[in-house]
Amino acid sequence: MVGGVKVICIALLALVLGVGCATPLTTLPTDFKSLKALSEKGDAKAQNNLGVMYANGRGVEKDDKEAVKWYRKAAEQNHALAQFRLGGMYYFGRGVEKDKKEAVKWHRKAAEQGYAAAQYSLGGMYEYGLGVEKDEKEAVKWYRKAAEQNSALAQSRLGWMYESGRGVEKDEEEAVKWYRKAAEQGYEPAKAALKKLSQ
Repeated sequence: MVGGVKVICIALLALVLGVGCATPLTTLPTDFKSLKALSEKGDAKAQNNLGVMYANGRGVEKDDKEAVKWYRKAAEQNHALAQFRLGGMYYFGRGVEKDKKEAVKWHRKAAEQGYAAAQYSLGGMYEYGLGVEKDEKEAVKWYRKAAEQNSALAQSRLGWMYESGRGVEKDEEEAVKWYRKAAEQGYEPAKAALKKLSQ
C-alpha cells in the first residue's frame, strides 16, 4: 500500500525536522551560541536541539552534516529523540549517504526506549521491508507498542492490519477498536475507515 509508506515517510520527515518535538527547543537556551556551548560540554538534550537548529537553518545556516554530527553525539548518549532523528537522516540521506539499514538501527534503539514515533516508524519499515526483511508480524508488534502510547497514526495502522489480516488474523472487531481510538483523537483516515466498515 503506497499510501501507508507515504504517511510513514511524512511523519518521519516531520519529526526529523523537529516538527512536533517531544523535547521542545524552549526547554534549553534557544540562542545558537548558548546552545552550542552546552552541546560542547556534552549535554545530550542541547546536542539534539542543536541538531534541529542545523537541520532547519534555525538561528544558523542550514547544514545537514552538522545536524547529523550533533544528533549522533546525543544518540550515542542514548537520547531517544536524537536516535530517532539520526535514523531519519539516514533514511532520507540528509547529511549522510542514504542507508535504510542504518536508519533501522537507530530507530530500533529509540523504539526500544519506548519512543512511540520510532516504534511506529519501525513498524512501517518491517511492514514494507525498508532496511529489514519484510515481516508483518514484527510490524504489528511495533505498531501495537506505539498504539498503546496513544499514537493515532499507529492506532489507525494497527486497525488496518487487523482489517486486512496482515501480520495478524483478520478481525474486524479489533480493527474497529483501533480505528476508533485514532478517530477519537481526530485522525481523519481512521474516521474514514470506520465509516467504510459501517457501510
